[in-house]
Amino acid sequence: MKAPRLAHIALSLMLAAAAAAQPARYRPDWESIDSRPVPAWFDDAKFGIFIHWGVYSVPAWAPVDKSGEVKGAEPYAEWYWKKLEDGRGPTWDFHRRAYGEATKYQDFAPAFRAEMFDPDGWADLFARSGARYVVLTSKHHDGFALWPSAESPGWNSADVGPRRDLAGDLSKSVRARGLKMGFYYSLYEWYHPLYRSDLRRYVDEHMLPQMRDLVARYRPSILWTDGEWDHPSGAWRSVEFLAWLFNEAPNRDEIVVNDRWGQETRSRHGGFYTTEYGKVHLGQGQQLGARRKWEECRGMGTSFGYNRNEGAEDYQTAGALVRLLVETVSRGGNLLLDIGPTADGRVPAIMQDRLLEIGRWLETNGEAIYGTRAWREASDGDRVRYTAKGDAVYAVSLGWPGRRLALAAPKPSRATTVRLLGHGAPLNWRHTGGKLLIDVPALSVDEVPSRHAHVFKLTGVK
Repeated sequence: MKAPRLAHIALSLMLAAAAAAQPARYRPDWESIDSRPVPAWFDDAKFGIFIHWGVYSVPAWAPVDKSGEVKGAEPYAEWYWKKLEDGRGPTWDFHRRAYGEATKYQDFAPAFRAEMFDPDGWADLFARSGARYVVLTSKHHDGFALWPSAESPGWNSADVGPRRDLAGDLSKSVRARGLKMGFYYSLYEWYHPLYRSDLRRYVDEHMLPQMRDLVARYRPSILWTDGEWDHPSGAWRSVEFLAWLFNEAPNRDEIVVNDRWGQETRSRHGGFYTTEYGKVHLGQGQQLGARRKWEECRGMGTSFGYNRNEGAEDYQTAGALVRLLVETVSRGGNLLLDIGPTADGRVPAIMQDRLLEIGRWLETNGEAIYGTRAWREASDGDRVRYTAKGDAVYAVSLGWPGRRLALAAPKPSRATTVRLLGHGAPLNWRHTGGKLLIDVPALSVDEVPSRHAHVFKLTGVK
């Protein structure tokens, strides 16, 4: 009797192990979809490049918001067609003056030629910036697709304008540099006939097949949806699509999604939560990042798409962007920083300069960014932000601290060590009056290891 019993136990254990090894199956409801963890690679990456590029890059114009506060989509150049159709306002006035009232938005498509687009060059720039992932607008609200989409005949980059697969070409180059590749996708299209007349058919016959094609062709690491606000997630059939994505897609274990799946979903359902130019879509009393991984997205100026109306003074400085990255990561977020290429496929020089400056800072200080997590304290006064990784805590001073850096949050021990990243030698410290006082080395301008922000690595602290 013992042998059969032992065989039965062994079989039961094998079946239990096999069941445990099976990937999770997700149901088409928010409780199940929300139970899927955001893949860890995304939390480790911290810094990504957003790219808004399309037909709107031809007129490349929007009014500039001199107040520094984005009001709706008015300063967004990628909203050119929508603002044009309003038949009034600054975009209409510019269009009438520059192109004439008879010129339609569709007339810009042949001029979107991307003749200077060098995907290898772009990928090299992104790698040198220190970014770990890239998100390209595969299709914005105007419906123009940057790949040979069968659902958008005559209104995609293979049929008109560049006459090439922009999404596919950039994917190959980005991945060849070891970066993750993702796509932005707008659920709605302002002027698609089916969207305006029969939402159900639009979703079933256009949107869902198009998104599945995008996933099947390119296996993106990120699917970054937008344009969800007109309808609840049920109308978009979002949970059905996400259940398919997480259960059946060829890259189901890697792919990351955001929270823009219906008018009720931001900061409540989906994958990581999103903010935009600092605007937080949270209910009253909720705290940013308290319940879910999040990501801030914004342009270097006040627009995502390239805006010829912006001058140098409208762009954030490299120092401000480095500080934004540090601030975001210290609170558990990622930064998705946008560039707006020109219609011929160039990344404007001022945007290249900003990216390369961030990259130089990360070469020295990336240890305090990549793979870190929010520490128990995000900040120490106005000038210091914290991140943590393993047994290290990183105190990032947003500016040179002078002869001494005083920190109230860390509690040192006899084993505590302090180093300035990029400098090497351990620094002297003492604990007095409830503060960790660090003696900062007297360095010349040429000896300071980096610009904009300075990282002090602490070990042996609580």
